[in-house]
Amino acid sequence: MKNSKILIGVLTIALGACSPAKNTSEQPATAKQSTTENSSTMEAGKDYHSFANPDVIRVTHINLDLTADFTKQQLIGSAELQFKRVQPKANELVVDTRGLTIVNVTANGEDIDYTLQQADPDLGAALHISVPDSAQSVTVAYHTSSDSSGAQWLTPAQTAGKQHPFLFTQAQAVHARSFIPLQDSPQVRVTYDATIRTPAELLAVMSAANDPDTERDGVYEFHMPQPIPSYLIALAIGDLQFKAMGKRTGVYAEPALLEAAAAEFEDTESMLEATESTYGPYSWDRYDLLILPPSFPFGGMENPRLSFITPTVIAGDKSLVSLIAHELAHSWSGNTVTNATWRDLWLNEGFTTYLTYRIMEMIYGTDRYNMEAVLGYQDLQADINSLDENDQILAIDLRGRNPDDVFSNIPYEKGALFLREIEQKIGRDNFDQFLLNYFEHFAFKSITTDEFIAYLDKTLLTTYADKLDKARIHQWIFEPGLPENVAVPLSDAFTKVDSARTGWLDGSLKAADIDTQDWTVHQWLYFLNNMPEQLSEAQIVTLDMQFKLTQSKNNEIAHSWLMIAVKNDYQPAFDRLFDYLTTIGRNKLVKPLYRELAKTPEGKAFAKRAFDIAKPGYHPLTVKANQGFVE
Repeated sequence: MKNSKILIGVLTIALGACSPAKNTSEQPATAKQSTTENSSTMEAGKDYHSFANPDVIRVTHINLDLTADFTKQQLIGSAELQFKRVQPKANELVVDTRGLTIVNVTANGEDIDYTLQQADPDLGAALHISVPDSAQSVTVAYHTSSDSSGAQWLTPAQTAGKQHPFLFTQAQAVHARSFIPLQDSPQVRVTYDATIRTPAELLAVMSAANDPDTERDGVYEFHMPQPIPSYLIALAIGDLQFKAMGKRTGVYAEPALLEAAAAEFEDTESMLEATESTYGPYSWDRYDLLILPPSFPFGGMENPRLSFITPTVIAGDKSLVSLIAHELAHSWSGNTVTNATWRDLWLNEGFTTYLTYRIMEMIYGTDRYNMEAVLGYQDLQADINSLDENDQILAIDLRGRNPDDVFSNIPYEKGALFLREIEQKIGRDNFDQFLLNYFEHFAFKSITTDEFIAYLDKTLLTTYADKLDKARIHQWIFEPGLPENVAVPLSDAFTKVDSARTGWLDGSLKAADIDTQDWTVHQWLYFLNNMPEQLSEAQIVTLDMQFKLTQSKNNEIAHSWLMIAVKNDYQPAFDRLFDYLTTIGRNKLVKPLYRELAKTPEGKAFAKRAFDIAKPGYHPLTVKANQGFVE
């Protein structure tokens, strides 16, 4: 079963008067009801994955007051949402919900009319609220379903400390609506305040201003003064402690992980300062990290002021800290300048991936920058080779699909490669100045691909008309694959790795004679990821005995090795594989293994045994992503 239980809450929406109430449940909504879109022409800026009507009435602020009941696994309380009427005579508010049971809707303490439409499997259900003219607020009492896609309740056994339960939310892409009824579109930005009540021994943190010195008394208050999209609203509650890493940076984690996390990510303050020096001031006051339990389905989530981070990147040698650089970079690209719809995700992730490479170069040098760029390019090529042509397009057509389908290496690595080409054509200093101006121009706004292109027309395409080709830019954004003559990232550090792998494969070099003493994790990944699909039993045994790969504690190296083990049915690694699948919930690491195992009857049976044991501890998104491989 999924580890997301019932939340109960109350939602208050600042608006106008009240009238006698009734509630009704209707047939599916007609406007933006289904994920299927019959028209062949996409409307720029239209969010095909939200029922909300922000062009009529727009949410601007949320006040939350919630109590966490870990016995019932419920959040109980209220939320006040403040609005502005875009259309002065508007009398209907539409918000998104998913699996919510609406108890009642009131304004000024009196019941008012509402209609909860029939649910769409991907989008949830539209909640239509009749708004009286003179009302100042609307309050929705509700509770979530037991399989809320955006909240995961963990038992003590599923945490690092094994003593206390844990709750965390994950709202991207459209899962905020599963624990709050709201206008769940990235083009709707809100500020918020919150009071969160917890058991006295637990600490609550949010994507807002967290006080590292707060008294642990079971009542925690938060303030988010900058307007953010709904997918960045986040809450976590657990046995958390804080350790500072710099003046503006620190880490929250369970006690068992705190010291290791602080040591692993001690360069975060330097990353923050380096990014500010190139791309402008950090706009969010503090930048802290929250280390989540292993069931977290992603590497990280860029929740503003407090990035949520998987423990799988605590490697002991800072080899995987590019994840921290990535989530920090989102403070400029993504959180400050946001994609207006999920079609425009590349504006978020492509820019952020580009910045990630630049930050890593600033802190760790050009060699590491080059190695990570090469590995990213190989990941991109793998996706281009496996994805349908539509899914290779930056400005992807997601109509009729779940918005979670947008996530691949296309918006990340293809987007970054596109920006790197512009940098190379106009010069790094000129491109840095463009980015600084871009972040300032669109600060705290959500923009579309069309708006970005229009901005490019007025800036770089005008200033550097002799260096940039608008037709090629169109090809990058709207066509599958990569344009011709793309500059492929290269790394001198991988040359000796290629030589060693080739020599070992052709028998001219023994494994014992490969000098790996100074290899970085990136070189190990390059060595393993570029092995042939099939190796002989003797070759696999030799690699494992020489380099102890089955016992690797680095989760990325272990992943690459276990992929080789699965493809070659190397049974000595299958105990480690079973443990890996049942203790890690990060989709990037487990999904490729499940997919590969499912290709044979024996592998599928093994995958099902692991999945059945792991499922209670997996996040709902991880369950959804991998269920099909074991059925």
